[in-house]
Amino acid sequence: MARTLAPAPMGCSNRRVTKDANPARAADGGGEDGRGTPIGRRVVLGMLAGGAAGVAAAPFLQRAYDNTLGAAAQKDPTGLSGLLPAGGGFRYYSVTGSVPHKDERSYRLTVDGLVRHRASYRLADLRALPQTRLVRDVQCVTGWRVPKTPFQGVRLSALLDAAGVRPQAKAVRFTCFDGAYSESLTLEQARRDDVLVALRMQDKPLGHDHGGPVRLYVAPMYFYKSAKWLSKITVTDHVEPGYWEQLGYDVDAWVGRSNGRDDVPTT
Repeated sequence: MARTLAPAPMGCSNRRVTKDANPARAADGGGEDGRGTPIGRRVVLGMLAGGAAGVAAAPFLQRAYDNTLGAAAQKDPTGLSGLLPAGGGFRYYSVTGSVPHKDERSYRLTVDGLVRHRASYRLADLRALPQTRLVRDVQCVTGWRVPKTPFQGVRLSALLDAAGVRPQAKAVRFTCFDGAYSESLTLEQARRDDVLVALRMQDKPLGHDHGGPVRLYVAPMYFYKSAKWLSKITVTDHVEPGYWEQLGYDVDAWVGRSNGRDDVPTT
């Protein structure tokens, strides 16, 4: 039986900006040959007027939207800061009002918990480790998909092996430097070859808007599992539900097999 879902997981994933597979063509007006259709002066003026009205109405529309968030609005009293363009076919989402920027000097990734060797990695340390590149569809639980998106980084299993996981360990918890978001995987899930601590997306360094400089990437699961702005990996003895799981989303978020959806699993 299909589950009743909490509000769309803004903090867990990014979203397509356009329905057109070719963003340039969509911006040009959508003609098959990419040339678009001539636009008259009155239409242009009307579009400008409509745009101005949209900007003026935006605060009221946002408040109306926030009022529909229910449990999510109570969980996140700062409000969702989504719908800012981020380029590359995605949009920027956060469950906090703002997220600090981290760079070569300030970024650290900690591995702790039920491990023999607590570790702290700088960006240079992570880049020096063997890198894995995956090309998969990015799939959101709300239904949108960004096809064939490359991610590259260090396999999570490599960091766990280096830390020396203790026998009583059963799960891995991820926390983020936005100060609010978290996620978890079972230890078995975390050791999959298609789970990365990602440093690059679309063959470019992972930018801040996409969760950079480092994010989790869980290829076979819905994108809310791929926590952005990753700062800590903690090995635990049980699975702790993450931000959106606490609001009703599945802890095991396999594409096509969770949250009552029938999406085609990515390969």
